[in-house]
Amino acid sequence: MIASKGLGAAATAAIAKEAGVSNGSLFVYFVSKAALLNELYVQLKTEMGDAAVADLPAAGSARELVRHIWTRWLRWATSNPDKRRTLAQLEVADEITLESHQLVREGQRRMAELMERSRATGPMKDEPISFVLLIVGAIADTTIDAMIRDPDSASARSDVAFEAVWRVLAG
Repeated sequence: MIASKGLGAAATAAIAKEAGVSNGSLFVYFVSKAALLNELYVQLKTEMGDAAVADLPAAGSARELVRHIWTRWLRWATSNPDKRRTLAQLEVADEITLESHQLVREGQRRMAELMERSRATGPMKDEPISFVLLIVGAIADTTIDAMIRDPDSASARSDVAFEAVWRVLAG
């Protein structure tokens, strides 16, 4: 619903109808629309993060491990375009609380530690990690869009974009 209609048009009555429950039933599980949106945000970010680290080897070079995460992240995003669109809207929604953002950060600590290790001697070593992640996210979003528009070139786009990400991180 959010992916196709946007946050503003996703009234709780419409969400309940799409879910096949009454509007009143929706509020048995969520005290407010904001609570529902926060739960959805945390669930989608967790799903994306879990997909990115699935089968991540216990050992390997930082580059190999980041490459693994990159490939899995892009695969999740291109395989779940509605979830990706929903997540993009939730990322900028005023309703998403600091607590929800913190839950996501804690759940993705493994990836954050790897990013920190990767950039330790790179050109972004002195920049706040939040800024570095915004840059990496922008490269990923652009890459995902290109991969969706031209599936025949998806692998090549992913490879080239990863090289850009690695240069941002490690130099």
